[in-house]
Amino acid sequence: MIRYLKNPIALGIIAILLLILIASTVSIVPETKQAVIVRFGQPQRVINSYQRDEPFGRSAGLAFRIPFVEQIQYIDKRILSVDMDNQPVLSTDQLRFEVDAFARFRIINPLQMYISARTEENVANQLKPILGSALRNELGRRPSSALLSAERGQMMNNIKAALNRVAAQYGAEIVDVRIKRADLPTGSPLDSAYLRMRTAREQEARSIEAEGSRQAQIIRAEADAQATSIYAAAANRDPEFYDFYRAMQSYLTSFVGVPANGPRGRTGIVLSPNNEYLRQFRGNR
Repeated sequence: MIRYLKNPIALGIIAILLLILIASTVSIVPETKQAVIVRFGQPQRVINSYQRDEPFGRSAGLAFRIPFVEQIQYIDKRILSVDMDNQPVLSTDQLRFEVDAFARFRIINPLQMYISARTEENVANQLKPILGSALRNELGRRPSSALLSAERGQMMNNIKAALNRVAAQYGAEIVDVRIKRADLPTGSPLDSAYLRMRTAREQEARSIEAEGSRQAQIIRAEADAQATSIYAAAANRDPEFYDFYRAMQSYLTSFVGVPANGPRGRTGIVLSPNNEYLRQFRGNR
C-alpha cells in the first residue's frame, strides 16, 4: 500500500476518485434554485424550497446526498413567465380582436412539479393553452369596451383564478396575468369599428349638449323666478322707493338712450312740466 502511495500516477488516480466522490456527495444550492433530491427516479426531499413568509434563499448552501444513488434536480425559485401566441377573440358586439397576453407564475411545490411535469418548461407548455382558452372565454362574454374600462381588472382576476386551478396540479402558483396588446385586424373590420366608435361618440356628444341646454333653461327659469320674487318682495317692503328706482331706470333709458342691450346714445323728447311721467323731478310737491 505504501508503495502505491509513492507512485504519482496512483496518487493522481486516488485524488480524482476522491474528487468524484465529493462531487457526488456535496452540491451547492443557489439562492435562486430549489433542489429536489431524487433516488432511483423517486423524489425524496427538497432543499431551499419556496416558503411564502421566509426570506429568499435562506436555506440555500451546501446539500448532501448519497453518492451514485441520489441525484439532484434544480428547479427555479424565481417568478417565471409564459407568453401566449396571438389569439383571435370575438366580443359580444361582434368585434374580432387579436389579443397578445402573458402570465407570470412561480413553483411553490417542487415535489408536485417534478412528479407531474419534471421541468419548468413543461409547466409553461401546459399553462399556455389554458391561458388562451381562459382569455377567449372571458373576453367572449363581454363587449369590446370592457378592454378599456375598469372592468378589465375584474377580467384579469377571473382569468388568473381559472389559470390557478390548473397551475395547482403542477405545483405552481399564478402571480399575475396581463394583456400586452388587443388590436383589431387591419382592413374593413378596423374601418367599420372606427366608424361605429365615431358614430357612438357623436351621439353621446349630442346627448350631452341637449342635456346641457335643458339644464341651462331650467337654471335660467329658476333665476328669473327668483329675481321676480325678489323684485316683488322689495316692492312690497318699500313701494315708494321701488317706484323711484323704476322711474330712474326709465329716465335713463328715455333721456340718455341706454337700452337694455346696446350702445349708449342720445334721444330727444318734448313733455309738459306737469306730465305725470316727470313726477319724480317735482319731488314731494
